[in-house]
Amino acid sequence: MTTYHIELQGDILKVGFGNTQATGDRIVCDVATKLDEMIATKEIPGGTLIKINGRISVLVSQVLGDKLGKVYDAIAIFDPKIGDKGLDRYVVTISRHPDYRVGDTLDVVRSQLQSNIKLVLCGFANTGKTCFRDGLKQALLQIPDAPESYFISGCPDGDGSWYSETARRDPELAAHLKAKYKAGFTPEFAKLKAQEVRGINTPLFVFDIGGKISDENRLIMAEATHAVILVKDETEIEPWERLCDRLKLEVIAIVFSDFFGNHDVVESRSPILRGTVHRLQRGEDVSQRPMVQALARLLVGFCKGK
Repeated sequence: MTTYHIELQGDILKVGFGNTQATGDRIVCDVATKLDEMIATKEIPGGTLIKINGRISVLVSQVLGDKLGKVYDAIAIFDPKIGDKGLDRYVVTISRHPDYRVGDTLDVVRSQLQSNIKLVLCGFANTGKTCFRDGLKQALLQIPDAPESYFISGCPDGDGSWYSETARRDPELAAHLKAKYKAGFTPEFAKLKAQEVRGINTPLFVFDIGGKISDENRLIMAEATHAVILVKDETEIEPWERLCDRLKLEVIAIVFSDFFGNHDVVESRSPILRGTVHRLQRGEDVSQRPMVQALARLLVGFCKGK
């Protein structure tokens, strides 16, 4: 199975991880082989500038820079955090051309036909939002025709999208890094995070927020278009539904988080997805849980207008 996709569309190289999990050593070998083939056959012709758009790990970025830097004078990489509504922004990272300097930004107007879903995972503390987010990310990667997606944490708690995978392999390292990265939830953090959410234009963007209804979380959530509410019991639903209504967010799922359960239950799919997900334990792969899979398929349908 393909570990990494590479396709040239005009002057934009579309890249992304395949629907199979693989370690970095295998992925970089596949990337190098694919780039060599595309360059040799002139599928990647070389020239003045190439833009790269898609999910890139640090390891993959090194291979892309090495291979493409030999056939292009300048390379610019899409940064989803600094775009604007309807606008993709690329940052020049390599340049030997007088018209481009490292650090220059290049704007590309996004097709107006493409709608963007910005989904917030909300709910009170200890409902497993971070674990659910990571499982949803992995579930989408396993769907061959899933849209391009981007996931971040909307909390200053040190739980980046890296956390769950690191915790599965090295719990002590994950705990150490989380403590190191953890910061305070200040108004300044909320403003910067809201700006980041506003500028991300991938077809599907998912983020979680802190476990209480606060001014900071309201500010961040206001940039979303849709919401999933995670709760421990029925009494927790109404406060978040009311907040989503005030912010004009469409609630597409209500998920009951049962940590001590041993199976998922998908109760209904319409008018909204509703059911129970069991044991959202940090460090565990929950991507195959029926509720996580159901939400992933729902989001793919939303992005396709179904």
